[in-house]
Amino acid sequence: MIALDGVEKRYPDGTLAVTSLDLAVTTGDLVALVGPSGCGKSTTLRMVNRLIEPTAGTITIDGDDVTHGDPVALRRRIGYVIQQVGLFPHLTVAANVATVPDLLGWDARRTRARTAELLELVGLPQETFGRRYPHELSGGQRQRVGVARALAADPPVLLMDEPFGAVDPIARDRLQVEFRRIQAELGKTVLFVTHDIDEAVILADRIAVFSQGGVLEQYASPTQVLGDPANEFVADFVGSDRGLRRLAVTPIEVADLEHPPTVLVTDTAAEARAAIDGASVPYAIVLDARGELLGWVSERHLADAGGAGGTVADRARRFETTVALGDSLRRGLGEIVQHDAGWLPVLDGARYVGVLTPDAVYAALRRTSPAAHEEAAALL
Repeated sequence: MIALDGVEKRYPDGTLAVTSLDLAVTTGDLVALVGPSGCGKSTTLRMVNRLIEPTAGTITIDGDDVTHGDPVALRRRIGYVIQQVGLFPHLTVAANVATVPDLLGWDARRTRARTAELLELVGLPQETFGRRYPHELSGGQRQRVGVARALAADPPVLLMDEPFGAVDPIARDRLQVEFRRIQAELGKTVLFVTHDIDEAVILADRIAVFSQGGVLEQYASPTQVLGDPANEFVADFVGSDRGLRRLAVTPIEVADLEHPPTVLVTDTAAEARAAIDGASVPYAIVLDARGELLGWVSERHLADAGGAGGTVADRARRFETTVALGDSLRRGLGEIVQHDAGWLPVLDGARYVGVLTPDAVYAALRRTSPAAHEEAAALL
């Protein structure tokens, strides 16, 4: 756990960069520090590893006060990743990753094993990339090496200062996905500075929103920050389109789904038409005897069967795509738009549980936003 208690940074000219900051980061969480330029978020990050010395207050890591003692020894216990990576150009990729273990006096066998493990973890296998030099890598690959180097000595804390800001949007998206996987696998405690609220929403367990002077305006989950901003400053910072951003952090739940008629693949066309007759939608979901999704069938498909003959199996259509229970609403809505569909089946493993529609997405956003709920209630 990282705890900042009454931490302040005042420069000799009187400028107050961070104001009496109290912030507690739970072990294993990724906390994003966001805010306008010059609001003290990078200063806060650098005070944790004492690249900048705090003027007042205490900073503890797992109960140890790190505001005293040797700052160099402290930094060897904390991983640090910056925007420009800072790899040593004259060292190979493997040697860059091994920098901190070498400084700590690890034996060669342990260092080699750890280097190979981490390069595999970040998707840059030792046998392919270990002997390359930084100039032989793409920007995204260099960032991956930077992450591996920061993790080399297995530090409990990882500090990241806009680490993906200097790469192109496609590489950035891939790095975010990769880093989410690494974070889930390793469970490191991470402080992550970003100017991009979308990046914070995607990556963070909690978001700390700063205003000028390092004032903490809100510290909450992405869903809370977007759905229930603490004040006007936070609302303005996250933007008027915060409802759309909430799509990325709101999971699809059973309560959000609609339930059109279902038929078995072995049913006759007449039985399927009877199931659809009187329903609010002109189609049915086709399942097997185990409740697993096989496709869908419409009134038109069944009418083409002619009379009462034929079975659902003869007329069912397969889905182009599905989403899983727990996937984000953003992914669900994106698939609906991409495939020009009015609805999308949702699975729990292999089992069908309902369909997601644009109306269901909107209802889910209202359900998960206290502010939206209060506004709706006020209009009644």
